[in-house]
Amino acid sequence: MKNFSILLLSVLTTVIACAQNPKEVKDNDVPITVSEAYEYEVIVPDLINPWGMAFLPDGSLLITEKSGELIHFVNGEKITIDGVPEVYNRGQGGLLDIQLSPNYESDGFIYFTYSSTEGEAKGGNTALMRAQLSGNSLSNQEVLYKATPNTTKGQHWGSRIVFDDAGHVFFTAGERGERDINPQDITRDNGKVYRLNLDGSIPTDNPFVGTENAKEAIWSYGHRNPQGMLINPETNEIWVHEHGPRGGDEINVIKKGANYGWPVITYGINYSGTDITDITKKEGMEQPLYYWVPSIAPSGMAMVTSDAYPELKGNLLVGSLKFVYLEALYLDENNSVIKREKLLDGVGRVRNVIQGPDGFVYVGVEGVGIVKLVQN
Repeated sequence: MKNFSILLLSVLTTVIACAQNPKEVKDNDVPITVSEAYEYEVIVPDLINPWGMAFLPDGSLLITEKSGELIHFVNGEKITIDGVPEVYNRGQGGLLDIQLSPNYESDGFIYFTYSSTEGEAKGGNTALMRAQLSGNSLSNQEVLYKATPNTTKGQHWGSRIVFDDAGHVFFTAGERGERDINPQDITRDNGKVYRLNLDGSIPTDNPFVGTENAKEAIWSYGHRNPQGMLINPETNEIWVHEHGPRGGDEINVIKKGANYGWPVITYGINYSGTDITDITKKEGMEQPLYYWVPSIAPSGMAMVTSDAYPELKGNLLVGSLKFVYLEALYLDENNSVIKREKLLDGVGRVRNVIQGPDGFVYVGVEGVGIVKLVQN
């Protein structure tokens, strides 16, 4: 009986330990298959790191090269735009995302994020600027937000941009490699999703307006390195994906004032193999809509709404830097991921993906250029 009691106690201890350590469950258990239904057509060749892209109303394309070049691709020609601000081209930093103003036809503004050296300290940090395109130059430049302080670290700048239909611009900034300092502290920049009015002013209904010493532009916090963002056209929710460490890349549905947990909770571990934390859930911290183990190193994200790809319509496309493919994530009616496919397997490091105004999907691939997804 004594031995049985010891055995029972051992079993119960193991069960309790497992219940307290959700990391025993290491992934979302959605296998990935390879699709051969699609191929690609090169639209803009010979680009090094096409970080962001945005179509102009005339069908031409603006492309950011991480190194700091803004390219206007028009009539088959790549034209370099003058007047781009100096970028701190270090590590993951450089000239990043680009989007047209939702009122572009009337105001002509282009919004972009970049690693800015503005400020006294050495290095740089993520900034949001808007400017107008005058011929082949940028004019009327306005820095709308600049994260501080500068740092010479090269990692985790973010950064993507979206607009809602109420006159706000949202953008992301990674935690700049300061995981134990920035993301959980609302008095500090970095590891955040920000929300501004289109002119850069702070909306009065932002969640931390009036909070002592808070960065009032913050919309959500507890992020690691968000490099994908979209507005879900069905729900009007903001969806963001972000790099985890070794494992634990996440897709998150962004809520006003919410904490997304990094580094208090995570489904990943240190690159060395040691634990960052022993918990993946905590009260007051949001759970991801989906997470990847192992990491795919996601960059760029689009939701397909076009009839050009019937099988993909209503589902997500996410670029994989690590495994050099475009990933399709199929969603059910509850927005749970029920199926994964590799598209364009082996194409190269996928940096960005957007749906163009013509309904076709365009993919930025490092060392290749901008390619168009076509059915095989």
